[in-house]
Parts: sequence; C-alpha cells; structure tokens
Amino acid sequence: MNTSTEGNMNPFHIAFPAHDLQEARKFYGEILGCPEGRSADTWIDFNLYGHQVVAHYKPPTSATQDALHHNAVDGHGVPVPHFGVVLSLEDWKALRDRLQAHNVKFKIEPYIRFEGEVGEQATMFFLDPFGNALEFKAFRDLSALFAT
Repeated sequence: MNTSTEGNMNPFHIAFPAHDLQEARKFYGEILGCPEGRSADTWIDFNLYGHQVVAHYKPPTSATQDALHHNAVDGHGVPVPHFGVVLSLEDWKALRDRLQAHNVKFKIEPYIRFEGEVGEQATMFFLDPFGNALEFKAFRDLSALFAT
C-alpha cells in the first residue's frame, strides 16, 4: 500500500464509528492493508494512503446499513455519507482485486463511471463491518478530478 502523500496534497483526517475495534483492525489493517498508527482503548489510527482515518469505539445501535441515504449517480444508488481515496488506476485495480480476494461485498461493483465523458473514473463502493460506506476511485488523468 502507498502510505505517502503525493505532490503538495495535505492529508485529510476523518473519524468514524466502530462498535468492535478488533474487527476494525482486521478490516482496515488486514483487508485494506492500512498500517496502524497510535491507538488507545477507544480508538485506532490507520494510514489510508497517507491519510489519517480513525476508528472510534461507539456502542452498537439498532440502526442498520440499510438506513444509509442513497443518491442517484450514473444509474446507481450512491450511499451517503461515504469516504475514500482517489487512487492511481494501478492502485485502484490492486485494491479491487484485494477486496475480491477477501470476498468483500460491494454496494456498487467496480466499474467505469461516466465512460467517454468528462470526469470518466473507475469507482467502487463497499461497507466496512460497521456500516460505514467507502468509495475508492481512479482517473486515467487526475486533472479530470474537478473537470466540469
């Protein structure tokens, strides 16, 4: 996994709820391949492609993953909220293959969105074990990231 930031990008920080920190270690550490940083009894830092993502313990609730809101994008119901990283196409394919090898169930299967249009991108969505939605995407040309 690429754990350094590229160019002049500043790493982002996001904290998300997790009702089982050992399960967070397995999913983020083993399946996604994120190196673990600092931790305590109630939280764990992970390095997600040079960004700080933190699993914070939150007791389980009765809410289910189906409670996520979805917005229509390119004919798919995109879960809201979600987070992820824009990767190189090579890293995106490697992550897709890693997730498939671990039998991770996709909310939106890996595919090319907006094919042939401005903003064409590879994308995939899946949930972590706590119902948090993640999207990873890649552009052949990163300058299309904010193209209109």
